Amino acid sequence: MRKHALRHHLLRVAAPIGFVMAGLTTGAQAFEPANTECIAPAGAGGGWDFTCRQVGKTLQDLKLIPGSMQVTNLAGAGGGVAYAEVVNKRSSDNNLIIAASSATATRLATGAFPGNNMSQVRWLASVGADYGIIAVSKDSGFKTLPDLMNAIKKDPKSVSIAGGSAVGGWDHLKVLMAAKKAGIADVRTIKYVAFDGGGEAVTQLLAGKVQAFTGDASEAKGFVDAGKIKILAVMAPQRLAGDFASFPTAKEQGIDVIGANWRGFYAPGKMSDDAYNYWVKQVGAVYASKEWKATMASSGLAPLDLQGAAFQDFVKDSVESIQSLSKEIGLIK
Repeated sequence: MRKHALRHHLLRVAAPIGFVMAGLTTGAQAFEPANTECIAPAGAGGGWDFTCRQVGKTLQDLKLIPGSMQVTNLAGAGGGVAYAEVVNKRSSDNNLIIAASSATATRLATGAFPGNNMSQVRWLASVGADYGIIAVSKDSGFKTLPDLMNAIKKDPKSVSIAGGSAVGGWDHLKVLMAAKKAGIADVRTIKYVAFDGGGEAVTQLLAGKVQAFTGDASEAKGFVDAGKIKILAVMAPQRLAGDFASFPTAKEQGIDVIGANWRGFYAPGKMSDDAYNYWVKQVGAVYASKEWKATMASSGLAPLDLQGAAFQDFVKDSVESIQSLSKEIGLIK
């Protein structure tokens, strides 16, 4: 049911959900990894950081890579600094993978990475999808999502909402989608404050600098477990399982909006075919493992299983769909 919902709702992209190993060689891999690295294009504590660290740990635990994987936090421009670094300076690095998500596709779709496009890198694989959430601090007066939206209707300037993606990015888009469904006529009045990663955005929420936070279930879980924030709504078609079952959906509160954020990786554009096939295979092995299924369950990740060419096509469709949505709500012309 959840996989069906993702296929239907994830930016209305019709992508085959299946275990696809595109272009893999059947013999021994010529590429031998060494000093492997994952770039998280934001500060510590956000969704990209989670993706790098959790997948890196699983690669190490399952001995799918030699030794450990270095995680490098390279924040800036909503992922643009990391993207430019990879395209311009590390385009042939066979030992490098980079965390990506719907936020990456959104920035590419809206032209927010000047001079860059999705064809400059190679898209590896997905590792799941994260439903969006809207949250407030534990002592906030807002108890429900309609409470928050009604306050914005009365005085848009009274509510600032923080997110870990840049203006026009996926975190911003999710709030605008919810506001539109809540009956806010001009969604451009929403006061969105961009930070480099969900961790920094939540820090500003806890400091009282903003009134709400928009992010994803996995990056919010640690703060929820620590009792620091409360989730007003999950942007899923139905309540999530496990630790997230107690959190209401936006839909059950009368705001019928779905916002799912895929998580995965891209690689340098001039990575060798042998290295690319190696990383597609290893990330696919992580996804198929019982260890990763346990991580997905505990972190609120929903299934999304795409590798190689299937993932490349999926990202292409995502970029095109986000361009259409952004035009519809007036973010781009």
